[in-house]
Amino acid sequence: MSSKLAAPMNGVGEFVSLGVESARELFRRPFQWRETVEQSWAIARVSLVPTLLVAIPFTVLVSFTLNILLREIGAQDLSGAGAALGTITQIGPIVTVLIVAGAGATAICADLGARTIREEIDALEVLGINPVHRLVVPRVIASTGVALLLNSLVCTIGIAGGFIFSVYLQDVNPGAFIANLTLLTGLGELVISMIKAALFGLFAGLVGCYRGLNVKGGAKGVGDAVNETVVYSFMALFVVNVVVTAVGLKATMG
Repeated sequence: MSSKLAAPMNGVGEFVSLGVESARELFRRPFQWRETVEQSWAIARVSLVPTLLVAIPFTVLVSFTLNILLREIGAQDLSGAGAALGTITQIGPIVTVLIVAGAGATAICADLGARTIREEIDALEVLGINPVHRLVVPRVIASTGVALLLNSLVCTIGIAGGFIFSVYLQDVNPGAFIANLTLLTGLGELVISMIKAALFGLFAGLVGCYRGLNVKGGAKGVGDAVNETVVYSFMALFVVNVVVTAVGLKATMG
C-alpha cells in the first residue's frame, strides 16, 4: 500500500514545491511583462467563445426554472434577486471552473509540454535561466487575471441574460427585476465570487504548468498530460469552490 501511495504523494509534494517556488520567483526582478501579456491574450483567446457558449445556456436554464417557481408562489417580482444570487454565487464561479480548466489550463500544459519534449526547458537551465521565473510565473499570473475577467463577464452575461429572458419571455416587471437585484446579493457575495475566480485561475495555471514541465514519452505524453490536466484541474477547482463557498457563507452570515 505504501508503494502505491508513494507516487501520488510525491506528485503532490512536487506540485506544492512548484507553487512555493512560483510565489518566491514572483518578487524576483526582472518581471516578465511581455510574456505575461502574451499569455494573457493567448488564454483569453481560447476561453472567450467557450465562456459565451456555456454562460448563456446556464443563465437561461436558471432563470426559466426560478421564474416558474416564483410564479407558483406569487413572487415573480423577486426574479431579479434570484438571478443575481444564482449568477454571482454559483453560475459565475462554476462556468469559470469549466472554462479555465477545460481551455486555459490545457493550453498552458500543451505549450510547456511541447517545450519540454523539445528540450527547451533543459536548454534554459543550461543557460542559467530559471524556467519557473521565465515561464511559469507569467502563465500563472495570466491564468489568474483571465479567470477574474471571465468571472466578471459571466456575471454580466448572467444578469443581462436573466433580465432579457425574464422580462421579454416570462412577463416579469422590468422595474421590479432591477430593484430587487441587490436584495440578496451585495458586495460581500461579489468579493467572494472574485476570490473564487482568482483561486481557480491560480490553481489551474499551476496544474497546467506542473503537468507541462513533467511530460514524458514524447508527443503521446503531451496528449496524456493535457487530458490529466483537465481532470486534475476539475478536482482541485471544485474542492476550492466548496471550501471558499463554505467559508464565505460563514463570514457573510456570521
